[in-house]
Amino acid sequence: MVAISSNTRAKTKGYLEGFIKGLIDEYQGRTVVEPSSGSEYLKRTSKQGELKPFQAAIIPPELIRINQFERGLSTRLGNSLEECARLIALQHHQDARRGFDLVSEVSLSAFAEAERQKERYESATKSQIGKPSFEEMIDSVFKAVSTKDLVTKKVRADLYILTQNGTEFLFEIKSPKPNKGQCLEVLQRLLRLHLLRGYSRPQLQAYYAMPYNPYGSQKKDYKWSHALNYLPFEETVIIGQDFWNLVGGETAYEELLEIYLEVGREKSKSMLDR
Repeated sequence: MVAISSNTRAKTKGYLEGFIKGLIDEYQGRTVVEPSSGSEYLKRTSKQGELKPFQAAIIPPELIRINQFERGLSTRLGNSLEECARLIALQHHQDARRGFDLVSEVSLSAFAEAERQKERYESATKSQIGKPSFEEMIDSVFKAVSTKDLVTKKVRADLYILTQNGTEFLFEIKSPKPNKGQCLEVLQRLLRLHLLRGYSRPQLQAYYAMPYNPYGSQKKDYKWSHALNYLPFEETVIIGQDFWNLVGGETAYEELLEIYLEVGREKSKSMLDR
């Protein structure tokens, strides 16, 4: 049984075709002017800080333009994966939304406790002793709740899924190679998502979702030290096959990759020509 129906497949492919076309249209209009001399290039200015004199001197403008396109595509790839996950999830679950805002009146002291728990985890990582579990951190946040300091707060999740049995999933969909600061920021946000929703696990399950594993097919293959050290990795990270299984079933990951391959093959000539 396929995980992605023909209707969902058509929607996903159509979205990806538009995604690629938008990028091509944006980058086609950009020009890369080859330096006429070293002195000429050194007189240039860039408001975006994009001057690279040695790169511009040795690499043909055509290759630089292709490199810029590839970097732009990689930067925005996460957006395409979020939308594909939403489309697939809508086929299998009650509801799925991107950019899901949780707005609620919550205890300011509990909201601040999420920050303290993040700092506690960072400190425990540095000292290599006494790392709290994610469940313990959630409990600490809820224990800090007071009725005397209520304020309205908003926290956004990249993707929300409501399953058929009523379980709610919230995902921060990010790079599989985050830096230390990104790991700790996501950890704090996951805690605040639980607080604003008012549920601990298993009613609500908030995760750092990595859409693919750059080290292999299994979670145990993963090697990126920042995520392993600065996140409760086993509890808060869902990666690659496990993520797509939850979104759409056992074959969803492979089927989605086939759609990307199909779009890539069909659009490769126009990407190169334009």
